[in-house]
Amino acid sequence: MGIPLYNRDLSWLSFNYRVLQMAADQQVPLYERIKFLSIFSSNLDEFFRVRMPAVLTINKVLAQDPAAGENESISSSTLQEVLQEINRQQQEYGQIFTGSVLPDLLARGVQLYYNQPLNASHQAFTKNYFLTTILAYLQPVWLNGKPKKPFLENNALYFAVTLLPENRPESQEYAIVNIPASLSRFLQLPSIDGIHYITFLDDIIRTHLAYIFPGYTVENCHSIKLTRNAEMDMDEVKGDILEEVETFIRKRELGVPTRFLYDATIPLPLLHFLAGQFDIRNDELVPGGRYHNLKDLADLPAPAGLTQISYPRVTPAENKTAAATDRLLDLVLQQDLLVHLPYQRYDYVLRFFSEAALDPDVAEIYVTLYRIASGSQIAQALISAAKNGKKVTVFVELKARFDEANNIRWAKKMKDAGVKLIYSIPGMKVHAKTALVKRNRGYQWDYCGLIATGNFNESTARFYTDHVLFTSHTGITREMELLFLYLQSREQPLAYDFLRFEHLLVAQFNMTKRFTSLIDREILYAREGKPAHIIIKINNLQERGMISKLYEASEAGVQVTLVVRSINCLVTDIPESRNIRIIRIVDRYLEHARIFIFHNNNQEEVYMGSADWMNRNLHRRIEVCVPVYDTALQQQLKDIVQLQLKDPRHAQEAISAYVQNIM
Repeated sequence: MGIPLYNRDLSWLSFNYRVLQMAADQQVPLYERIKFLSIFSSNLDEFFRVRMPAVLTINKVLAQDPAAGENESISSSTLQEVLQEINRQQQEYGQIFTGSVLPDLLARGVQLYYNQPLNASHQAFTKNYFLTTILAYLQPVWLNGKPKKPFLENNALYFAVTLLPENRPESQEYAIVNIPASLSRFLQLPSIDGIHYITFLDDIIRTHLAYIFPGYTVENCHSIKLTRNAEMDMDEVKGDILEEVETFIRKRELGVPTRFLYDATIPLPLLHFLAGQFDIRNDELVPGGRYHNLKDLADLPAPAGLTQISYPRVTPAENKTAAATDRLLDLVLQQDLLVHLPYQRYDYVLRFFSEAALDPDVAEIYVTLYRIASGSQIAQALISAAKNGKKVTVFVELKARFDEANNIRWAKKMKDAGVKLIYSIPGMKVHAKTALVKRNRGYQWDYCGLIATGNFNESTARFYTDHVLFTSHTGITREMELLFLYLQSREQPLAYDFLRFEHLLVAQFNMTKRFTSLIDREILYAREGKPAHIIIKINNLQERGMISKLYEASEAGVQVTLVVRSINCLVTDIPESRNIRIIRIVDRYLEHARIFIFHNNNQEEVYMGSADWMNRNLHRRIEVCVPVYDTALQQQLKDIVQLQLKDPRHAQEAISAYVQNIM
């Protein structure tokens, strides 16, 4: 009998449902609620691209061998359970959108046409837009059942159209029409009596289909969308990894279907014809509404004059200590600094790299990059550093899902500038967020390090909650140098098992062992009758061994508090978890930080870093967590976590106020 676990996929769907609840919350500004609807839809698309392939595979295994469900390595959930939960959430999505959001828009003087005919006053305007703009982008394709089948782009929108020839009205013919992704999904129409009107691009095309098919009568038109498997098995990459990843990117868009989403009102004969035409299996058919890709709601126009429809603008606070110096690297040599994102400005991270690029005493720069911003100032600083004669070594993770192409683009630019590029380790991702600067002053070397909980990415830093530690601690920075020496080998960690990290917690080397020992210490204190408490804040909790340890700690009397944003496989309503409390925070910003606090008999130890507790993070990635030694910085992290535990609903507002007063 294995340890009790929630199913990972259902847990993830539970997180997405929490996102949907934000869209229903009347305390959230209207256009922010619409954004949460967009996020929910985007998340669900990713679920079908990334997670659904595994669910479908497991379903096949269980169909062939029902006994396999007793194996702990096989998910206990069935495809039916997953689809039922998705269908339930989509039904609620529709209720929130049509029963709450659309009426609230209308109360603000905004009419979004949704499953309703256009006002006669708008016909001329939309016809002109169709003929002058949309028509050039349309590419109708006839479906005639021949062996050569048209290709449906991944997650692109199409209409499946049933047509009756005017000279043979008794026969039906089928065609598909693309809904152009390169045009705005929404069009603002002329206002009428003070009401602002907005329509979907879909409805303009639907209204004017007769122009596309002269000589035919349009009998019906239904929206469809095909989602393809985006998982790429690159564990056995050989040869030029950059070229192979580029090949994988192209192949991904040709992946096998995982979902064929269709308007539920579609006639069965047409649905069966389409399923045969595009090789869709029954378990990949998913009914939906009249409109797909509602992730586009993030771009819904906000007519001028609307007020209080978004969160109040927040200006990130200064880190007063860092802002007071002209030489950030010199300051880091004197004391550790901690920046809390997005509550504080990201400028200090940018300054760190920019100063290093220009400082004449800086000889070497090392950094790991997982997701690079599309207009990255950090990558540009590294290019400048190389051109300024520095030795710049950058580990670029080419297998960062959906960011591969952008990472490749920057990797090529940096390589052209003279940066030494290190690419992915076969069978493993490097997810660590680390940077090291070495300065040579006479006979002395200075080391300044950065370790973060999130990517070195100025774009996501605006809405991901993360922490960045600046340190010159000798033990930490020397171990960072060892880590970069290892990464340059691109070999498997077992070949470097002689590396001993005493300060850093590095996945594949000592991370699991150290976290286990820290939990064991709390268990020992609890059994001795001493206070014992663990607080962990992560994105995902799924790894079986760590969950087992948390159950063991709970049974020993350790008070365990978990802040888990997304996947949580630890079961809370069983005796083994009676001393475990779990909360989830979904709010304005995406909770992304990983923090670990161990009571240690009232001598608390605090760690932060890149690692979630999932199989992939602890066993198939290079991750780094770091102890926070400075007691003042420890207290900042503890205070921030306590604000989240005290009032999860308003925690982000409280933290924003808290960081304003940090010295």
